[in-house]
Amino acid sequence: MKRILIVLAIVLVLGAAGFFGYRSYQTKKQAPQYKTEVVTRGSIISQVIATGTVNPVTLVPVGSQVSGTIKKLFADFNSVVRKGQVIAQIDPALFEAKVEQTSADLKNTQALLENQKISLADNLRTLDRYKALFKDQMVSQNDLDQAQLKYDISVAQGKTIQAQIESAKANLSTARINLNYTTIKSPVNGTVVARNVDVGQTVAASLQAPTLFTIAQDLEKMQVDTNVDEADIGKVKVGQFASFTVDAFPGEPFKAKVFQVRNAPTTVQNVVTYDVVLMVRNPELKLMPGMTANVNIIMEKKDDVLMIPNSVLKFRMPPSMLASMAKSANRKYTPIDPSRIPKNIRGLWVPQPGKNPRLVVVRTGSSDGKNTEITVVRGELKEKDSVISELLKNNKNQPASPGRGMRF
Repeated sequence: MKRILIVLAIVLVLGAAGFFGYRSYQTKKQAPQYKTEVVTRGSIISQVIATGTVNPVTLVPVGSQVSGTIKKLFADFNSVVRKGQVIAQIDPALFEAKVEQTSADLKNTQALLENQKISLADNLRTLDRYKALFKDQMVSQNDLDQAQLKYDISVAQGKTIQAQIESAKANLSTARINLNYTTIKSPVNGTVVARNVDVGQTVAASLQAPTLFTIAQDLEKMQVDTNVDEADIGKVKVGQFASFTVDAFPGEPFKAKVFQVRNAPTTVQNVVTYDVVLMVRNPELKLMPGMTANVNIIMEKKDDVLMIPNSVLKFRMPPSMLASMAKSANRKYTPIDPSRIPKNIRGLWVPQPGKNPRLVVVRTGSSDGKNTEITVVRGELKEKDSVISELLKNNKNQPASPGRGMRF
């Protein structure tokens, strides 16, 4: 009998354990399950992402103002040159001959002027003599008029020759200038980044001076020319800090600063962008003209702020669950029109073991595209707390689809 009672007691204990275990299993099975994210504290950097091209701040094209054949080159790609340094020579033979010709023309005209001065002096003496003779009635009026005419012609011829001398001087000056133009000099200190001619090549300076070299004035100061979408251009201001990377140094960010936001739009296939120029120091000459830059323009940076992943802000508690939670708390569930709630006010749900999730109202701030700054308006929320980002599983009376509902 005693043995039977012991066996019966064991059966009752096991049965009770099975019953309560089954109830516990069913409760857990029916309880909603959530995906959560952790509240963190750190820095929020709000930025605009764009692509651009690294360029020298100043590119100086060096051309030729005269036509001719390249006789010598004194600079090549990557040559460091100084202002006034000779970098090329056009064959000067024709220009030297032109200088000699115009110089000879000037001397010839000056000789004509000297002869004309002698003739003028002779005609002046003749005129003075005829005037004296006319007073003594030794010559006629016609003779006096002829002497006056010869003198006047000599004066006019002298003026003409003087003008010819000035013209000859101008021609000589032009010839000398053109001769000087055959010596190509660097107009600035810098580095040759392009050479467009070779020895023996003919250059023709007709309507536009041909470009022989392109010189970057200072490769230690570079700029990044980038295009920013019209949706973001209002956030970009002169003086903002930026960083960028180039494919040649993928793990190395370069610091820059917004120097200019240009007003002229660029439209390509109905997409409007604006040019933004960044200034960057290049002391080690790592950056080279033409490199593609992946740019992050920092609009705002906040340190030591409370923040959550953006996925949390997309979660909306289903109306069926809101109604169920209100019923369990003996409250009436009244839906609120989301349009009446400010866009920067959001409701976050904090899971509680064995209880309904707890509502915390926050105000959103800056975002870096992954995380968003939050300020608690109502409730309590601190670093390392978990917040619901997704409803994974629910019972049959509480559908898992979030649907439309209240923000809190």
